[in-house]
Amino acid sequence: MSNLDRQATVTACGGRGFVVAEPVRELLSPRHVTLGESTEVRRLLPNLGRRMVGGWAFVDHYGPDDIADEPGMQVPPHPHMGLQTVSWLHQGEVLHRDSTGSLQTVRPRELGLMTSGRAISHSEESPKSHARFLHGAQLWVALPEAHRHTDPRFEHHPELPLVTATGLTATVILGTLDGATSPGTTYTPIVGADLTLAGGTETTLPLERDFEYAVLSMSGEVHADGVPVLPGSMLYLGCGRSELPLRAASDASVLLLGGEPFEEELVMWWNFVARSHEEVEQARRDWMEGTRFGEVHGYDGDPLPAPALPPVALKPRGRVR
Repeated sequence: MSNLDRQATVTACGGRGFVVAEPVRELLSPRHVTLGESTEVRRLLPNLGRRMVGGWAFVDHYGPDDIADEPGMQVPPHPHMGLQTVSWLHQGEVLHRDSTGSLQTVRPRELGLMTSGRAISHSEESPKSHARFLHGAQLWVALPEAHRHTDPRFEHHPELPLVTATGLTATVILGTLDGATSPGTTYTPIVGADLTLAGGTETTLPLERDFEYAVLSMSGEVHADGVPVLPGSMLYLGCGRSELPLRAASDASVLLLGGEPFEEELVMWWNFVARSHEEVEQARRDWMEGTRFGEVHGYDGDPLPAPALPPVALKPRGRVR
């Protein structure tokens, strides 16, 4: 999914100097952003004061939206570089097209993983005949220096490994959780998992002490390490944890996001993750001139124009304000 904000702001990400190296409980509230003509999302990352969790650099939560009489998601062709996108649904379907020729419908709890590498463009839309409700999350993972110029590709994994316990089912989206490893390609030590809990469940989830973590509530009410996390909010947990106590006050679902703190400082502007102003400027020029990012075939509409660059040079900075 694109960042469709027409007043695109500069986001400085990365750098280990500001990583909280101990357990914390920092509740993050979303910023409401309109995408396209009909989809409103709750943006959790980047957030005021916190821009990354491991390699996770962008988190949007949307729905559940009743789109029975609406077109649903309609995101025109747009570019990406230097990142991976993760499409994750609880309800509805999203039709993905990209400049490598991929055409794939992604359904609930299937992994749609796009690696932009040096350059890709794609569109996302609800199929013309679609389910009544649309509910999901769109996430980006920043690519490290060694892999950010890799060839673009799209992966679709309809079957993902599960971790189960009494009252808990965890679908491993990326990385490894409790010995179960996703087939999705990763380039940094990272984990993403969808945790479904039955009401009244109390359990403990094993974690990696060297990872930092956050929990995004998708539905219901979950208490993570004693903190209630309601839909559309995210709890940052810091590092230094070997386990996470969870209690479901109702039937609920949360996304667990984590990874080793990302060492590199980044500039994230619009749909580009780069290392300098000059890279972003060139990428914007290439997109507007129709070079480098390829063409998306089959979408009924024009590509998305890039917003204007800010009047000051973009500079990579640390992870937090």
